[in-house]
Amino acid sequence: MKLANILQKNREYIIDKWINHLHTHVSKRYSERPVNELKITVSKAFDANYAALVEDDLSKTDEHIQWITELRLKGGFSLSEVQHAYEVIRIVLIPILIKEMKGRALRDAIERLNKTLFYTITRFSDYFQSLHEKQIREYAQNLEMEIEKRTKELVESEGKYRILVEDINDGYFVNQDGIIVFANKAFCDLHGYTLNEMIGMRYSDLVAHQSLSMVKRLYERRVAGKDSKDLYMYFRRHKNGNIYPTENKVKGIIYQGKFAVAGICRDITERMETERRIRESERLAHIGRLTTSLAHEIRNPLSSVKMNIQIISKKTDFNNVYDKRRIEIIVQELSRLEHILDEMLDFAKPIKLNLKPIQVNTVIDSSLGVLEVKIKEKALKIKKLYSKIMPQTLIDFEKIEQAMINIFLNSIEALPKRGTIEIKTKFNNNIQILISDNGPGISPEYLPYIFDPFFSIKKKGTGLGLTNVKRIIEAHNGSITASLREPKGMCFNITLPLREKL
Repeated sequence: MKLANILQKNREYIIDKWINHLHTHVSKRYSERPVNELKITVSKAFDANYAALVEDDLSKTDEHIQWITELRLKGGFSLSEVQHAYEVIRIVLIPILIKEMKGRALRDAIERLNKTLFYTITRFSDYFQSLHEKQIREYAQNLEMEIEKRTKELVESEGKYRILVEDINDGYFVNQDGIIVFANKAFCDLHGYTLNEMIGMRYSDLVAHQSLSMVKRLYERRVAGKDSKDLYMYFRRHKNGNIYPTENKVKGIIYQGKFAVAGICRDITERMETERRIRESERLAHIGRLTTSLAHEIRNPLSSVKMNIQIISKKTDFNNVYDKRRIEIIVQELSRLEHILDEMLDFAKPIKLNLKPIQVNTVIDSSLGVLEVKIKEKALKIKKLYSKIMPQTLIDFEKIEQAMINIFLNSIEALPKRGTIEIKTKFNNNIQILISDNGPGISPEYLPYIFDPFFSIKKKGTGLGLTNVKRIIEAHNGSITASLREPKGMCFNITLPLREKL
């Protein structure tokens, strides 16, 4: 479906969700605004975004910025509050796009959305700054007549501007002669430094090695008055040594009488992760189609072979006990192949959830009950450390039980006799399940791949068990990670959101 049709079809839904998010998640000031007022402002914002996304028309965005800036400044809103309000459309729209679009069309739509939002927020910041500069010019024209009054107004205006710059979600900085001479709190936080540490630092110390030559080249061209990119992506270096993807929007300014470069710095880790997930979902969809085709091609002849073997085993009187045993082995192996095909088809099917309010401790106990015989065969010790405070949450009982069984089976198969499986549950805004064992674990080089389709270090198995576990957990908007346990063993960390209503 085309982007225009999706936006038209979901217009009222998007606007209503946007208003609801403003009322409940953005700020107290937004929650106190009348719904009728938000209906007007959000509808205009939607129409401006529609014109930008579908018609490449940014004029409505510019008009909306001029109107909303004056309205929100009068209402005492901070810059970060309005920025957050603009960002809500990404939260509401991306799930709709993922549902309605695929492949290149989806990537293009999300890219257009990101570019539109970046344009909107930076234009809003620039417009506020331009208003501030206009006020300063007006103060200068009347300075001789009303110097005392204008000085006071200038101080008040600068105070308002500084508050807004300090509250902005993105980092704001001024780089003069290669030195950071001004930075807001967000810029300091992005790099892990205090304001006192930041002021006076060389900007090159904040750039990761792999991006340093590119950033230096752009800065030198701008200082020399040559054409240079205003918007670019690079990797910043945090104080702790970590590297993060970052986006800069810069421009040349005059700061305290000298040329400088001012910029807005934005962390794009989440955006990069979203794009990675989209690519991953496309790859899995392709594998799923191939898997489905292959499984169907194999299932029919396999069923025919199994049925005929079973008929032969019933009709033939085997005098040789070894021949009878061979037939039994053939039937067992055919059943195992059928189970593998079932796993492959489960992997290829989209996950549909039947959500009901359930306590996760109950699901864990149920899955352990299913595996009771296997646990007793190895005399394994099950150590339960359940949280005493564990609310019910909306989950699919069968799907989560399936995920738990797959994880427990991995531990059971890896553990020696009388090994231990420890299960710990926690609740702190979300639900956490930690499952660990004292088995042999795996080699560290295999750890990044254990959730990949068809990856397995077992002699038998499809390598789809943990892949399906991850799909089930992510279908519940949760996450799962794996790590090696010290001194040996494996640990799985599952996080599920607390959902009390559909």
